[in-house]
Parts: sequence; C-alpha cells; structure tokens
Amino acid sequence: MNKLTTNNIYSTKEEMAEAAAEKAADILKASLEKKTLVYFIAATGASQFDFLEYLCNIKGIEWNRTEMFHLDEYVGLSEEHPASFRNYLKKRLVEKVQPRKAHFIEGDAINVQEECERMNNLISSITIDVAFVGIGENGHLAFNDPPADFKTTNPYIIVNLDQKCRQQQVGEGWFESIKQVPKKAISMSINEIMRAKNIICICPDKRKAEAVLNCLSDKVVVSPKFPASILKNHESAYCFLDEDSASLL
Repeated sequence: MNKLTTNNIYSTKEEMAEAAAEKAADILKASLEKKTLVYFIAATGASQFDFLEYLCNIKGIEWNRTEMFHLDEYVGLSEEHPASFRNYLKKRLVEKVQPRKAHFIEGDAINVQEECERMNNLISSITIDVAFVGIGENGHLAFNDPPADFKTTNPYIIVNLDQKCRQQQVGEGWFESIKQVPKKAISMSINEIMRAKNIICICPDKRKAEAVLNCLSDKVVVSPKFPASILKNHESAYCFLDEDSASLL
C-alpha cells in the first residue's frame, strides 16, 4: 500500500513551494508545542530555493528551539566553494532564522570516515521530527544514487556519485564542467532519512518528471534502483510536485 501523499500537485513551482513551506511550518509548530527542542533535516539544490525562502518568512516558528542536521556534502569541497552545501544552507536558512544549532557535515575533513562517525554520534541519540528532502534526476534521495543501500543502519555514509548525478550539478550551474564535480560525498543514509517522524519532499521542474514517475508511480515497486521510491513506505511523508514534475504520472 502506498502511504506517501502525492496529491499535492500545483500549477507552478512557486505555488508548490509555498504550500510545502506551510506544511513544514505546521509540523514544526506542532512539534514545538509537544517538545522543548525540535530537530529537522534540511536539503539543498535548486529545487529547494523557493521552499526555503517561503519557510524563512513564515511567522511564529520558534527557531531558537530547533536544531538542524545537514543532509549531505561533497567530499573534499571547502565551505567557501560556491557549490558547498554548508555555504548554501548558511545563506539561505541558518543566517536568516538562526536555529539553536546547525550540525554541518565537514566534507573537507582530513579523515572523512571519522567525520561520518562524528555526525553519527551526534544524531544517533535523537529523533528527527521533520526532514525536508528532494528527488534527484536519477531518483536519488540525498546523495544515495541508484542502486541505493537500503540495508545500512549507519546514519551517515560515504557514497560514490554516479554520472547522472554529477551532470545534474553542472546543469544546475554549480560547476562549469563535470570534471569539477567531486566523485564522492558524505550522505545521510536511506534508513536514517526514513527514521524521521515526518518527511516533506519538494520536487519541481520538468527535468524531474522521469524520476517522479519511476519513484512515485503506483505501478512502481519500491526498489534500490529508484531510491526515492522508499518514501512510499513512510507513515507520514508528503511529496509536493508542480505540473511539470508530475507530467508523466
């Protein structure tokens, strides 16, 4: 049975982003009524621009009682690089709303395995209240490219980025050529994302239509070949699409 809510289809990506932000805000506010401290996961990429802008402008969220966990980061990329996800999140979210704490992945750490272990220790004792994610052009969830590891229970893992994923980064303008795109990343694992109490997936644009079809269609079986298809198994997941990304459903 498909548990994922996918009927959130909007005429424009701006309408989609605004609706997703309102849902995110509702979950954050409801969580803050029940808990002293609320934890959330933030994603990056071009698909999140409008969503984060709308979310940051919604009033009434006590951000000083929230902590953010970083979803993924390139291995070997400094924070100052324009494509750094730390750079992205600081400018588009953290500096605007100022959560109590932001747990960033240091992709340029000398020992990336030790960096994974550091992040694992930070997140293993808490429960994420809501995760904001997207779907890649190859169907990836975070940087878990197909075939994704559906078995590991490690919260953060080192992954290899496939050709289609790396080409997407060039297409979005983060790098001038595929040669500049790192081949590895530290990513939150599939099972760790699924451990979140709530998941909001924001996925606009025509270039995502095939991935949406492959991952979210009722006819598709959940499979590591289509990593984001795992969202169908979550008890409280909501996918927000625009007419372009939903055009093949």
